[in-house]
Amino acid sequence: MAQLTHENTSIETKKDLLQSKYKRIRKQTENLCAPLSVEDYLMQPIDDVSPPKWHLAHSTWFFETFILKEFVTEYEEFHPEYSYLFNSYYRAAGDRWSRSKRGDLSRPCVKDIYKFRHTVDDRILSLIRSIPSESFPELEKLLMLGLNHEQQHQELLIYDIKYILASNPMNPVYVEKSESDFRGLPGDYFDYVNYPEGVYDIGHEKDSFAFDNEMPVNKQFLQDYSLRKGLVTNSEYIKFIESGGYEDFKFWLDDGWTWKEANQIASPLYWEKIDGRWMESTLHGMQEINPDLPVTHISFYEAEAFATAAGKRLPTEFEWEIAAGKEGLDLMIGNFAEDKTYHPSVPKKKFNELYQILGDVWEWTHSCYLPYRGYKCAEGALGEYNGKFMINQMVLRGGSCATPRDHIRITYRNFFHPDKRWAFTGIRLAE
Repeated sequence: MAQLTHENTSIETKKDLLQSKYKRIRKQTENLCAPLSVEDYLMQPIDDVSPPKWHLAHSTWFFETFILKEFVTEYEEFHPEYSYLFNSYYRAAGDRWSRSKRGDLSRPCVKDIYKFRHTVDDRILSLIRSIPSESFPELEKLLMLGLNHEQQHQELLIYDIKYILASNPMNPVYVEKSESDFRGLPGDYFDYVNYPEGVYDIGHEKDSFAFDNEMPVNKQFLQDYSLRKGLVTNSEYIKFIESGGYEDFKFWLDDGWTWKEANQIASPLYWEKIDGRWMESTLHGMQEINPDLPVTHISFYEAEAFATAAGKRLPTEFEWEIAAGKEGLDLMIGNFAEDKTYHPSVPKKKFNELYQILGDVWEWTHSCYLPYRGYKCAEGALGEYNGKFMINQMVLRGGSCATPRDHIRITYRNFFHPDKRWAFTGIRLAE
């Protein structure tokens, strides 16, 4: 169960803290949209990308559908069609508008969506203030889920804004670049850390928020293994490209080779060679690639092919979790959304002997997204949140430069289909 405070904290203090957290997270979603033009809010270049307007509405629909309708007697929806338009994949919640046509919705307009958000916010805050003490724990639990859901959409919003702007030949800038160019890596960046064979506990066990796919705690036997201290860099990846890595089938899984050939993939997403220089489209506009920063926007197929070509492999998610450790978590050393770089950055310092283990890029693992032994889906529509996606996807770990800092934890399991590249994804090698 998610808690913001100790169990002996007064109910009024708990309500104040929950209201404060709610207002902060909801405002952050709107802050991410502040640099956009109204035209940007409507774009959907590909099916994977949702228009910013849709993110604003869907995250609000979540609170209205799963909280206000449940706790407020004779609740009246803000608009009777919004449930159909802004439901994502919750079949138990009713019919929904096609995902691929979210960009077709010129109405409701952006102004109406903000009115929807602010109306629901007022109602949620009123509910927190007025709910009886005996019902507060259940409300707190659902609101924490809703707020973590909103933070997931904040990260997706950054991915989608980047794809929308990168699709424009004018190379528009979302935010100005504030970080100076960086060259040079720590001397041990390419070294490996060894971990002993043993039986380890995997999964979330603390009395704090976690998604159901992180539980229950399981025992995993791991043989001796090593992880590289640093992530794979742009310079290393350029060598892979220029040495023919995309043309040599020996490095590729058959499914990956088929995907690469069908889609004519020859470099990471957003990369382009212009006048002999590798350039990439970023949220700061078109930039020359910094060779020492972590490579990003690559599929699992590309990550696995690079690892094979290097004579290494990708770690399993269990190897990653044990190496990262669960104690002494220092989130301030990671590059997260609050840092507003919106791009992989320089290594600050090591955490458990590993550079950039948290933030910067989600690290592909060679683990299929499957339930832990003893996993049980929740009842009702919220049971669709994670469980039904446990097939044909790969697990990523560690968060990225687009992840909210207070949203990540060591046991967090992200997951994508192996061909997806628009997230900030990268590589840590294992052997």
